[in-house]
This record gives sequence, structure tokens and C-alpha cells, in this order.
Amino acid sequence: MNTQTDPPERFDHAAIERRAQQQWADADVFRIDDETTDPTYVLSMFPYTSGTLHMGHVRNYTLTDAYARFERLRGASVLHPIGWDAFGLPAENAAKKQDTNPRDYTLECIETMAEQMRAMGFGYDWDREITTCEPEYYQWNQWLFTQFYETGLLERQETELNWCPSCETVLADEQVEGDEERCWRCGTPIESREMDQWFFTITEYADELLEAIDTLDGWPENVKEMQRNWIGRQAGYGLSFEIPALNGSVDVFTTRLDTIYGATFLALSPGHPLSERLGARNEAVQEYLDYVESVEQPPQESGVDTGVTTTNPATGEEIPVYVADYVLDDVGTGALFGVPAHDDRDHAFATEHDIPIRQVVEPADDRSVDTDTEAFTEDGILINSAEFDGLTSETARERFLSVFEAETETTYRLRDWGISRQRYWGTPIPMIHCDDCGYQPVPADDLPVELPEFINTTGNPLDAATDWKQVSCPSCGSAALRETDTMDTFVDSSWYFLRFISPELESAPFDTEQASDWLPVDRYVGGSEHAVMHLLYARFFTKVLSDLELLEGVREPFTKLTTQGMVLGEDGAKMSKSRGNGVSPQRIVEEYGADTARLFTMEAALPERDFEWSPDGVAAASGFLQRVYSLAERIRTLEDPATVDADATAYVTAEIDRTVETVTESYEAFTFNRALSELRELIGLLGRYLEYDGADPATLADGIEAAVTMLSPVAPHVTEAIWERLDTDGLLATAEWPAGSVEETYHLEERLIENTRADVRDIIDTAGIDDPREITLTVAPEWKHHAYQLAAGADGNVVGTVMADEQLRERGEQAASFAKEIAGGATEHQLHPDRERAALERAAWLLEDEFGAPVEIRPAEDDERTPAQPGRVAIDITE
Repeated sequence: MNTQTDPPERFDHAAIERRAQQQWADADVFRIDDETTDPTYVLSMFPYTSGTLHMGHVRNYTLTDAYARFERLRGASVLHPIGWDAFGLPAENAAKKQDTNPRDYTLECIETMAEQMRAMGFGYDWDREITTCEPEYYQWNQWLFTQFYETGLLERQETELNWCPSCETVLADEQVEGDEERCWRCGTPIESREMDQWFFTITEYADELLEAIDTLDGWPENVKEMQRNWIGRQAGYGLSFEIPALNGSVDVFTTRLDTIYGATFLALSPGHPLSERLGARNEAVQEYLDYVESVEQPPQESGVDTGVTTTNPATGEEIPVYVADYVLDDVGTGALFGVPAHDDRDHAFATEHDIPIRQVVEPADDRSVDTDTEAFTEDGILINSAEFDGLTSETARERFLSVFEAETETTYRLRDWGISRQRYWGTPIPMIHCDDCGYQPVPADDLPVELPEFINTTGNPLDAATDWKQVSCPSCGSAALRETDTMDTFVDSSWYFLRFISPELESAPFDTEQASDWLPVDRYVGGSEHAVMHLLYARFFTKVLSDLELLEGVREPFTKLTTQGMVLGEDGAKMSKSRGNGVSPQRIVEEYGADTARLFTMEAALPERDFEWSPDGVAAASGFLQRVYSLAERIRTLEDPATVDADATAYVTAEIDRTVETVTESYEAFTFNRALSELRELIGLLGRYLEYDGADPATLADGIEAAVTMLSPVAPHVTEAIWERLDTDGLLATAEWPAGSVEETYHLEERLIENTRADVRDIIDTAGIDDPREITLTVAPEWKHHAYQLAAGADGNVVGTVMADEQLRERGEQAASFAKEIAGGATEHQLHPDRERAALERAAWLLEDEFGAPVEIRPAEDDERTPAQPGRVAIDITE
């Protein structure tokens, strides 16, 4: 029973937040035992340690917290952990500017962010907290590195890489953004450098990574398509074109071998090795290569004639060789034969450079095409192709394989994952270079290789750590040097979800048996900016760990994925410190409370959608929580009335059950805004019912308990305070989700009532009725329901079907006229007239309360001429 003193008229959000958070901590509400079998695993992408939370964080973490609380209330054991993506160049740069240590800077950021998360009421199992910059974590990055190395999934390659001159580090292809090719962190245009680097050979898993996408039923289609496009598998054909002027040949990849007779030029990408050779002998080519390098986005049709030619192997004709920017280095071989008549980009390029356009495929049907103005890109029938005229494109491709000595090939856009980074604040790569033995992995017993003391210098500080990098070769004992590159931080996040399962395990990165039982993550939430890099790498790691027998029966890490939208500033732009349009969650918490911030971000839009920050919306959310609190206070102190209106009580009871059903479905579907809209309606209904003379206190108590329980995943603090003041036992955080469901026909009753209320409003507004004296509602007669059902099953001839019924035929023109009226709009799912009348009688109190006039519900038999139809009553309003 409640033992607190009466509260003030408005609740003190700071006081109830402190109390609730302490109660949850004392009761260990969010802790999950290691012995749990197959818990519901709910996870947000862990935060980078930027220093303070922003509203995007609040939205992301409220989504998973609300879902975790919902599942816990439904009786599930829930794993909901948090950790810190703590390595990375921004922390290193910040430490340099502040002349401090990246570790100290990072740990201070973590302390601040953790405090803010606790203030928001996020229900994490803090016993499982992990921090990737701690040796206890990154030693397993190093151990896994050596396992990949021994398995042959690591290579050291000299290659041309993306270099950010501002960050002074290499970037993976996925970290280069946009056509202008800028660093994903700082926005600086990237440069190219030839360097030796360590690579995970993710390409060996390209086929499985691609094909398994079809099994990810719980992932958004756009994310799956982004993954498919990044892997970029293409089946086609490879053949060589001789270039006599260079005493060599160029390999070309094509998916349209059937169009080879229409090839009128050959194009190389600016990054193709032959382009560099051609630039060395042709000033115009070199000028074009310099131009492409210097501009952010050259025109799509830009290119240069190299002055050399090749031979079309089909026609024997000499065709020019171009360097063209629209040919991509990382697609196919970086070289293609141009067929302007049958490829849109080739057509645009040929038109710009006055290259001949020769049609060699025509439509298989009677369509007429003009390839001088537009490319025909479909398969069809060959023309202008010597003795092969008349073949279908498919047959020609098969025939040309041997005719032109081509080979079937599969190409991928995906490249191996370069993980070497020239910076201090990351996991040291556990390799040692010996002049005699080459690169040798650091023995497992010598892990972790810990970072040395930070040296504030330009370039890579590890190069300056002389004592740290000078070691003995683990193989021969000779003097050797440590690898001074550190790992890409995406390595940290490629398996962190596994470490949460056994964060204190000292003998392995994670417990294989427990991880195999607890994975995959049931619900994963994070930003769409990670739809390629992080998710692809995590999928890759999971498959490799399974092949290394560190996981059993798990090859995909995440079952259901939600990529949440951004919180925009009032100007409609993405919130950011640089724009000056950010909103501090701490300020909102101090002024309105954590629940208000949580509620506003959750009901503003679907999780996947962006939404604009609104001070009015924040105030409205705060006002709603105050109304819920006040309503609960009034309900708990109600006295029994003289009489109870059974019809009104039945209506409210059914609406409580319907709301439970709808809100449950909405939480399951992650459509929180719909759930909260339903809860607002229920709170409004309970408030109106409370004012009704025949209200039942027990029904109101049931309603408010159900409402605050369903609201608690989103607004846990104020609902916990309400729960404590109601006649309930235990904490709301560990209570049971309310039970409630209605028959399918009830949804028809609800629609009937809402339509009727809307129609009455329209009539009053249109007629300008200020003070209605009486409202009469007449339901449709049974024969109209019968006609509706017949019309719904009619095969086009509604009138004929209706009038074929003997009972309706006796009504003559009346039935025929009604049949014409409903033709095409009938449905067989309608309430019986008695059910319509009973539903309206239960809701009569609601109409009387809204319109301030008595309501009479009349059966159809009282007036057979009524205009009422099934689902739409006749309305008569007396002034």
C-alpha cells in the first residue's frame, strides 16, 4: 500500500528520477545472469566517446531501452548492455590540441557520457560495460588478428591507398565519401599513396556475404541493397584487346559480349596502370590525369583521346583508346569496350567526343528504336554482326565465348579490408618485423601489446616510441622492430557484441558455448551511416569466427535491424555543434525531465524517419506526462458512486483491451509513435470517463494501471512514481504487461463509433448548430445488410445479384435503387444491426459528453425509409 505523503499538484521530475533510478539499482532490475538460456538480446550500436550525448544519442538509446523494458515486462530475460567505442583519431587529435593524453581525454568523456546515460534512465546491465581502449579488450583484437593471420585471412600488400592529409592516416574505401571522395571524419579531399598495409581478405567471403543477404528478413530493404551494391558481384566475360603502340594488351570485362560488333572505342579509368604509361608519353593525357586529380567531380562525359588504338576483335577495325573518368577503377578491370548504341554512359561519352554509334542489337518485338539519340540497353536480336545476325543476345553471348576466346568471369566491387592506420590511439598491430625472418606474429603469451606513453608529435607517434618498438624477433631472437601501425577502429566494433556476453573472461575473447546460445542479437539499432562498413565487417567477422569454431550455428550477427533517422534542428538541417543548431539533452533533462526528452523523440516519427526538433513538441510531451500523473492521482482517491452505467463501463473496458492489443502490436513492430498515439487517446478517454456520473472506479483503476504500464518503457520514471502511489505491489519495472484483446468485430464497432462521432461533428459545423437539443441515431435495417453481403460476392452484376434474392426482390425498386447505390463499395464484413445498435448504446455517453445533448439510438424497424447504411447510421439533430 502507498505510504507516501500527498504530492504537489505538479510532480517534481528531478526527485522522482533520482528515486526511480535508485530503486532499479537496488533491485538489480537490469542485470542478467550468465546462466540464462537464450535471452532476448537488445543492442544499440555502442557510442563513440565524443564527450557528451546529443539528441541523436537520446533517440537511439531510448529506442532500445523502451524495447528492452517492453520485453522484460512481457516476462523475457533481456540482455541490454552498453560499452564504448573508445579508440579513434578524433580523440588523438583532441588530446594533441589540449596537450593531454588520448587515454585521459577518452576516459573523461566516458565518465561524462555514462553519467548522462544514467540520468536518462537507460536500463543497462552496467556489469557488462566494455571499453575498447582498455588492454583487457584490445588484447583480443590482437589475438583474433593472429588467428586470422594463421588461417590465411591476413595479407601484407603494397597498394595504392586512400590517404587523408589532414588526419595523416589511411582510409578504407568505405571511409571515403561521395563522388568528391572526402574523408568520412573530417571532410578533407583524399589523396592516393603507395604503401605497405595489412589487409583482411574479406573478398574470400564475398559470395557468402552476398548470398546470405537474402536470409536477413528482419533488415530494411535499403540497407540490404546497399550491402549488395558494395559487394557488387557481376557475372560476365573477360577478353583482351591488343594495343600495339604499348607492346601489350588490356583485359576488359563486359556483361554484354553480344554487343562486341558495336564497339567503337576502348576506355580506361584514370587510375588504370596503362593510363599512367600513356600519360608519360602524351602531354594531353597527363594534363587530363592531373585535371581529374585536382577537381572534386569531373563532368561525367570528360575524357581524352590517348592517340593510340586497339583492334576490335570482331570487326578487325582500329578503334581509339580513351581515358575516361566514368570508367571506375574498382569496377571490373578498370577498362571497357565502348558500345554507344547499347549503353547509356557509353552513348553520352560517344556523343560528347564524336565517336561513331553502331547499332548491333534490335528489339525482339516490333518496336522501333533510334540509337543515334538514345541507347537501346535491352537484350534482343543481333544485326550488323556478320554471320551472327538473327541470333538472340543470349545465344550470341554463348557463341562468342569461343569465337573471341573470351572467358566467363565474376568480378566484385568489394576489395580486401585495409586495416593499417598510421596513428597512436588504436590497437597496436601484433606483428614484429625481422630482417631475416620477415614479419612474425607476437606470441599469444606476450599479448596484449600495450600502447606506450603518448608522444605529442606530428605523424604517427608510435614511430617516435623508440624503446617500445625495438624488440627481439620471436622466431630467431635477432633485433627487430614492432609494427607501428594500429588497427582500424572498425575492428573493435566487428565483434564487440560478443564480448558483452562474457566481458570478464580472461582466457578467451568470449565464451563459445554461451555466445552460441545468446546470439544472434535479436534487435539491433544504429545509424544508417554504418549500413555498409560496420555491418559488413561484423557479418564478415561472425562468419570467420564460426569457421574458426569459436561460434556454433551462428553465421549472421543481427536478426532484426533498425537504422534510425536523424534529429534535425529547427532549421531542418542535421544537428551539429559546427552548425550551432544542437540541443543539449542535459538542458532538456534539467528543465523538463528525462521522460519528456524520451517521450518527445519517440512519438515524433517512426524510428527510421528523420524529424525536426520542436520546443513546442517538448512542452507538449511534458504536459502530457503531467496530465497522466494528475489523472492517476484523481483516480486513486475516487469514492464509489451511487450507480454505475453498465453500457459506458463496458465501452471503456473494451477500449482498454483494444488499446493493450494495439500498443502491444506496435511495440513488437517498433512503431512506437503509433503506440504512444493510442496511449494518448486512452488517457483522454479515461479523463472523460472520470468526469461521467456513472463512472466505475474499478474500471478507471484498471485503465490507469494498464496505461502507465504501457507508457513505462518510454517514460519509466514518472510511471514508476505513479505505480508506487497506486494500490500495487513491487516495482513497475518488474511488473507484468497487461493482458487485453478484443474480437475482430470490435474493430468494426470502433470504426462505426468514430465515423458516427465525425459525422455528427460535420453536421453541427455545417448547419451551424450552437446548442443541439437531441441527437437521434438510426441503424440500417437488416435487409440492407443482406444486400451488402450479396453485393460483396457479386461478379460484376451487383443489381442482378441483389434482385435475384427473393426477399429483396419483394422490395422492388427500393432494393434495386440501393443495389445501384452500393455497387462496387460493399463489403461482406459488417456488423448485424443489433450489434451496431448495442455498440452505439455503449458509446452514447461519449457522444452526450462531447455534444452536450441526449442521444437516442433507434432500431431500423422504426423507419424503413431511413438513409442509414451498414456501418453508417442515419443522424437527426434537433435544435
